[in-house]
Amino acid sequence: MKCFTPTNILAFVIFILCFDAWCFGEADIDMAPMEKAEQEALYSVIQGFVGSWWNGSDLYPDPCGWTPIQGVTCDLFDGLWHVTTLNIGPVHENSLGCSKSVEFRSQLFWQLKHLKALSFFNCFVSQHKHPVAIPSRNWEKLASSLESLEFRSNPGLIGEIPASFGSLVRLQSLVLLENGLTGQLPACIGNLVNLERLVLAENRFIGQVPDSFDGLTQLLIFDLSRNLLSGPLPSTIGGLTSLLKLDLSNNLLEGNLPSEIGDLKHLTLLDLRNNKFSGGLTKSFEGLFSLEEMVLSNNPIGGDLKSLEWKKLEQLEVLDLSNTGLRGEIPESISELKRLRFLGLSDNNLSGNLSPMLATLPCVGALYLNGNNLTGELKFSELFYGKMGRRFGLWDNPNLCYPIGLSPEISHVPFGVKPCQQRVKLLQPNSNAHLGDDANLDQNSQLMASLGSSSNGVKGFWWSSSLEILIMFSFL
Repeated sequence: MKCFTPTNILAFVIFILCFDAWCFGEADIDMAPMEKAEQEALYSVIQGFVGSWWNGSDLYPDPCGWTPIQGVTCDLFDGLWHVTTLNIGPVHENSLGCSKSVEFRSQLFWQLKHLKALSFFNCFVSQHKHPVAIPSRNWEKLASSLESLEFRSNPGLIGEIPASFGSLVRLQSLVLLENGLTGQLPACIGNLVNLERLVLAENRFIGQVPDSFDGLTQLLIFDLSRNLLSGPLPSTIGGLTSLLKLDLSNNLLEGNLPSEIGDLKHLTLLDLRNNKFSGGLTKSFEGLFSLEEMVLSNNPIGGDLKSLEWKKLEQLEVLDLSNTGLRGEIPESISELKRLRFLGLSDNNLSGNLSPMLATLPCVGALYLNGNNLTGELKFSELFYGKMGRRFGLWDNPNLCYPIGLSPEISHVPFGVKPCQQRVKLLQPNSNAHLGDDANLDQNSQLMASLGSSSNGVKGFWWSSSLEILIMFSFL
């Protein structure tokens, strides 16, 4: 008979205890209770959005356990389940969809005390039949827990941003994207000092960008695009020192570009297209060492490209300054931007010859220089023309031409550019050649054909006529 040593017995006891703790501990977690009041509040809140037909107590008797609700997430606090995330809208096939008439019930603010994330996607869809406004009160009840608040793609969501949003001091993400919101941007958003993402794009906001946003030093993404904002961009924009992406495109903003933009040392995207900015390119742009995309197209900015040392923006991959009223020559220093993939300088007043050094950009995939006053003979290889095709935009430069020796195939000829005129040297008056010699017959014939292009005034006309008379007599 096998004997049990004290060591074996001890190991067996430890195994039994661990097994018991693992099994029953997991069961305890699965069976952890939820406060009855919070559970009923959750049912009521959801019913207010999806319709009175929804009976949560029958469909989901254990919403944080074995009968989870799509769009609802729970976490344990002090041995009890509490709702931490509530997503309303058709994100997935079995997600909670909104009814035509929705209601923000008071339990959302008063009894979901651990709610961290609240979002509404494509929930309020009709601005004319069933418009819905964001409740103006009670948001302060969520101030101690809410970290993310989003309203996305809700055309029926109308009205202004409630001033009580300013009390949500724990917010890290505020997204109001593609809604029907109106009014001015409330200055109280500047109180949300923990914000990392502020997206208010594609609404109908008016007025100026508040200068009170400079305290948002944790902000990484700032997007006010596709609104009706006007006036100058405040210099306090330079206070957003952590910013990675700044998108103010498609508004009515005007005035000079503030030099404080150069303080945004971590910025990777600057998109100010389709506004009314003017006053030239600010020299402070040279301080944007991390910038990868600069898009300023369709602004009457004006100025000269040579006002900046482009080589300092060594991370730049996209540079779009199309239709910005630029003048002067294209500096050769742009060819030092070795990461550049897209260069857009179309529809400006740029002039001068085009440096063939642009072809040395190792990553370039598109160069649009059309609609300018560039002149002279292009000096790029057939291989480069073939590689770029129509992505090398040079059309609408009337005084630009390519060498006649290029291959006639369309892929090897820059689209919309004419061939250069062949040059023929005129015979000088003091030449020792005899016009009547048979050896000079072909040369004289070419000379006669080229005389029509002479433009030396009266003297040139006399010299041309004399040559024609002499040529006639040489053939008699």
